Amino acid sequence: MGGLPGALLSSQAMTTCIQANTDGKLHPASRPSLSPLNRGFLYGDAIYEVWRTYDGILHGWDEHWARLTASARATGISLPLAQPEMFKEIKRTAAAFRRNSGQYSELYIRLQISRGAGPIGLHPALAGRSSYVLLVQALKTPTAEQLSRGLKLALASSLRRNHPSTLNPAWKTGNYLNNILCLSEAVAAGAEEVLMTNLSGEISESSVSNIFFVRDGVLFTPPLAAGLLAGITRASVLGPVARLAGITAREAVVRPEDLSSFCECFITSTTKEIHPVNAINEIRFDVHAAPVTARLQAAFREYILDCGRRHRQLRILTRPREAPSE
Repeated sequence: MGGLPGALLSSQAMTTCIQANTDGKLHPASRPSLSPLNRGFLYGDAIYEVWRTYDGILHGWDEHWARLTASARATGISLPLAQPEMFKEIKRTAAAFRRNSGQYSELYIRLQISRGAGPIGLHPALAGRSSYVLLVQALKTPTAEQLSRGLKLALASSLRRNHPSTLNPAWKTGNYLNNILCLSEAVAAGAEEVLMTNLSGEISESSVSNIFFVRDGVLFTPPLAAGLLAGITRASVLGPVARLAGITAREAVVRPEDLSSFCECFITSTTKEIHPVNAINEIRFDVHAAPVTARLQAAFREYILDCGRRHRQLRILTRPREAPSE
């Protein structure tokens, strides 16, 4: 595959501090904190969620927690802390990040919960009590140039998305090998992201993002039944954001042969928000003349501002007055 793309290399070089919290103990993420017998490490026997802040306010706290709870229930993993206690740990970890890094950017927060550690073996009864790791770092978002240019995607051909009857993509687990291998194929083909199809040949999602298409001013996205993660940003775009923008939004089965009928395309995620796509394989999409995408991006910003006004109690840090402006 050659080397890492320049954007990835530069983002790695920019990483100066990742604050960790393992079961309540604060430490640099570079310091080992888990037993080699932890089942998240051994078997990917874990679940996780990612949050981000806007103006220091944790966005989508309840929505992400509800999905984490659903993943825990589906996999039989016990949550080690109740929601209010975990929120306190997130605030404590965020404060440690700011204190140790001196950075005042928006934050990326990742919570992973494993079944625990125990003797080697697959049986769940071998696990001890569940364990959590919080990671907090400066949020990395797409640059204005990247948004203007759009992403190039490639369809995965050697592997398909997990079927919901095997390992359901609706569960946000620590096992991402399917996504990684599909992404590796796309990168080897010269793309920046992958687009996966299910066993029926229907488009499902990207490696870590949901996907949307525009035709005749109408927004389309694959249904959850196609085998994909119920993205928090996806739900926002389908619901309140589309209503704010005055855009009709529908779930519909999409196949690779349908791609040429769409004029706009974008992916959505917590960290990417609404990120335009310029091509999937050889099929091109409008990026600069993309009125529906632009209206949705503007509506999303309005939606985020309203969420911040309604959830001030979720502020995890306040910028000091003496902090340098960004």
